[in-house]
Amino acid sequence: MTTTAPAPGRLHPADLARTASVGLRNRRMRAVLSALGIAIGVAAMVAVMGLSASSQAGLLAEIDKLGTNLLKVTPGQSLGGGDATLPLDAPAMIARIGPVETAQSTGSTKANAYRSPYIPSINTNSLTVNAASLDLPAAVRTTIAQGRYLNAATAEQPVAVLGSVAAARLGIAQIHLDERIWVGGQWFYVAGILNPVALTPELDESVLVGYPAAQKYLHFDGHPSTIYVRAQTEHVNDVYSVLAATANPENASEVSVSRPSAALVARAAAQSALNGLFLGLGAVALLVGGIGVANTMVISVLERRSEIGLRRALGATKGHIRLQFLSEAILLAALGGAAGVAMGTTATAIYAGVKGWATVVPPLAWAGGLGAAIAIGAIAGLLPALRAARMQPTEALRIA
Repeated sequence: MTTTAPAPGRLHPADLARTASVGLRNRRMRAVLSALGIAIGVAAMVAVMGLSASSQAGLLAEIDKLGTNLLKVTPGQSLGGGDATLPLDAPAMIARIGPVETAQSTGSTKANAYRSPYIPSINTNSLTVNAASLDLPAAVRTTIAQGRYLNAATAEQPVAVLGSVAAARLGIAQIHLDERIWVGGQWFYVAGILNPVALTPELDESVLVGYPAAQKYLHFDGHPSTIYVRAQTEHVNDVYSVLAATANPENASEVSVSRPSAALVARAAAQSALNGLFLGLGAVALLVGGIGVANTMVISVLERRSEIGLRRALGATKGHIRLQFLSEAILLAALGGAAGVAMGTTATAIYAGVKGWATVVPPLAWAGGLGAAIAIGAIAGLLPALRAARMQPTEALRIA
């Protein structure tokens, strides 16, 4: 009479998960240290992508707030190589272009500004004194931090408005009654201080006075040195193409036209270019973590020979053993990956909160990080799992 051996049973997912977790629960410290390497790698990748996305979101929000429809017109070089000048009526001519919403200007004077007449003339603090049109803040989209801006009355008087940097360099943190500064050899009253201007930082270092006052008190010739043009967004390129010829019809080649928002867009692109470097560093950390998992699993197989032999003697197949240790490696890596995703997301949220950005963690960051961790775990655990499966029951029990 012959007996037929029962067919080997199949491991249900719940049983497989419970079996795979035995080794991790019995060796918790080793498991934590092994998973930590995976967690650091995944956290680095998630944080890099999250911070990059959050930074770009903040930058794009700033660009949207400031607008991409600002154009700046400045004088270039004359044919003889000297500095060109813009015509007196250039702002008015530009304002007549249909899609132009506003054209405001500043004019550079030769005056210097000081806190008092007792400051040595050489200590200019790199400040410029410019004549400014009355709707300039709206054109560059800034506001008054303190006091008020120039109006039709104060534009004719010795009254100045300070850029944010100019105020700091002059030591004026708050405007008091009858606050004055020494400009061009006479006192000018300070009417207000501007908030920082992101797209046109040259205004931050400027002392602004009215055009009539500049001509009356500072010997200003009236020629604008910079014209700030706001155009309808859908027609920015069209306006850009005709600005030079409109500002100076006789010598369009002596006019320079730029788009300040292009610098912010370029900065966003530069940040994206650096992502590859930091992701590479995260991948190296993840690889090191995978080596740690492989090492843990090799040691686990050596230490658990008796368990392997006993399971094989009780009917477990090579496939069962192989699947058990492979699942254990994947579970270890998955736990490290999940911890890394949490760490990277937390770091992103904290840094974005400090910077005032919206917290953005792309799905590719957390899903890719977790998927990469699982893949690394599977690769790292494959060889130890095959080695465990090849053990014969008698050999495993004898060695144990």
